[in-house]
Amino acid sequence: MYRLILLVLVCSTLFSTERKYLDNYSCQECHEKIYKEYQSSSHSRSYFSNELHRKIADKVSDKEYKCATCHMPMADNISDLLNGNARPDKNNKTHTDGVSCYFCHTIAYVKQSHKFNVNIKARQAKNFKPTLYGLLDDAEDSDKHSSVKNPVYAKKVCAGCHSHKLNDNNVTIFRAMQTNQESQSCITCHLPEIAGGIEKMNKKTRSHHASHKFLGIRDAKFRATGVDINISTQIKQLKIILTNKMDHPLIIQAARVKYLKIEIESQGNIIWKNYQKSPKEDTQGYFTSSFTKDGQKIIIPATATESKINNLLAREVKILTYPIPTLANGDKITATLFVQLARKECLSVIELDDKSVFEPLLIKKIVKFIEL
Repeated sequence: MYRLILLVLVCSTLFSTERKYLDNYSCQECHEKIYKEYQSSSHSRSYFSNELHRKIADKVSDKEYKCATCHMPMADNISDLLNGNARPDKNNKTHTDGVSCYFCHTIAYVKQSHKFNVNIKARQAKNFKPTLYGLLDDAEDSDKHSSVKNPVYAKKVCAGCHSHKLNDNNVTIFRAMQTNQESQSCITCHLPEIAGGIEKMNKKTRSHHASHKFLGIRDAKFRATGVDINISTQIKQLKIILTNKMDHPLIIQAARVKYLKIEIESQGNIIWKNYQKSPKEDTQGYFTSSFTKDGQKIIIPATATESKINNLLAREVKILTYPIPTLANGDKITATLFVQLARKECLSVIELDDKSVFEPLLIKKIVKFIEL
């Protein structure tokens, strides 16, 4: 019994989840280019710098911060944040670093579960420099950390946070990845290979590295690559063919909306539109989620009991059909796909200083001229 107790004490001393934390800024000493890329990414946005997220999280609860699992994953008091014994602290680096470099590179494996997945961080040897994980063969070590290739980064690492989230009523409020989907497709698309080594010294003369901008919806060139739009016409009928080229649905986040604006112009005059005042009038071309609680419409889905979504699934092709007037030679049809990072209905439950999240951003615009 004495030997067993001694062994437990030794193991507890050697290995600890309370490891030394390398903050984001410390990474730039060696990884200057990657650090600059990361600083422009959504991963760098924390509770304190992402107003929309903060206001919604605070509206859900002014005590518990249950979003910390994915939005403040390196918090040194994450259990207290989750159970309401602590609040986000702007003076705590493990809180302000967002989805930090250190967090992403110390994931050992992903625990998959019904309501949401959990990233399990690697246990580190106490009083030794930490080991960081990635996909590189023959990864570099430094005086700050050692490096190891871990196959979880190609398999499941993105699924820790970007898979799914169900609320306490088992209503899906976020879904991006399928259960068996691997992370390699996410990495190839959102972290494309670009020129330059991974560190300033480039000791191993690498010619390329994975961009850490984590390209997404806020990048105009990138968002134009996700969906193809084709226009087809028959007698008094218009077909818009949407092709989702992405490995995830068109709509993922509960607050977001994407919609089509379609116009037909003849001799300088607009003779037909898919909506008059609001894009919501076109129910087939308005892609978003809606939630209700016991039959009553709600905006924030944390307590929703039912949900409905108009979506374009991963790799799905959808044909939208509209009755239109008879067309003449030279008539012009314009189909434009927009995104709003947040629906304007959010303003009914939260106040935002940054109104830019409600402004439509161009995804793609297609023009077709009628030739008879």
